[in-house]
Amino acid sequence: MDDIIETLLQSDELLDINTISGNILPGPEETFSLIDQKPYLGLLLFFGLNFIVTGVIMGYFYYRKTHRRDYLFTFLMVSSTIFLMVYLLESVKIKVGFALGLFAIFGILRYRTDSLPVREMTYLFVIIGISVINALSNGTNSTAELLITNAIFVILTWLMETKHLLKHTSSKAIIYERLDLLKPNMHQALLYDLRDRTGLNVTRFEIGQIDFKKKIAYIKVFYPGNGDINTADNMKMNQFPM
Repeated sequence: MDDIIETLLQSDELLDINTISGNILPGPEETFSLIDQKPYLGLLLFFGLNFIVTGVIMGYFYYRKTHRRDYLFTFLMVSSTIFLMVYLLESVKIKVGFALGLFAIFGILRYRTDSLPVREMTYLFVIIGISVINALSNGTNSTAELLITNAIFVILTWLMETKHLLKHTSSKAIIYERLDLLKPNMHQALLYDLRDRTGLNVTRFEIGQIDFKKKIAYIKVFYPGNGDINTADNMKMNQFPM
């Protein structure tokens, strides 16, 4: 490089900045991408981004409220599996069709396994979507677009989970024996009785089946929640161990 500069300075011709830069700086064909040269680095970088984003969503927003380690394990493993599978098969031009096929597969599994709550099903589709987007963005989208997309997922999840945007309402199924308060004109007294006996700020209730022979009724009460998820609240009476 020193020889080139010295030659240019000793020349009688007018120095042109383009000529100097052309001799000193490498041309576009001489530049190289570290990721293109070592593809495994791209795999590690994109996988790291995907795992961090899904880890934040599942660990900070989901697990902190539900403490369901089984679902946390399942969601993170599904996310990693989907990402690696789509990333490594990206050379096969299946793109959107393959992504929709994944959703269809999990939709079928949804009906052939134990009932998955709506909340968990939503998180499942979110992490599948994030994993597919991150895997298919290799070389097709800019880094800024990819980071903004992942940030949007995190922000939307935070907004939906925060107590300031949406009011969280919890519910419980109880067995009630005072059938005299089930009459429509006694519902206000029933509401006060439910609040007094449960200690909860019951805002409304739904009356289910009434067994006059056993003199009991099934009532579902609703009360303001703090955002934490109690899985037992959504269990039916026949699901409790006897």
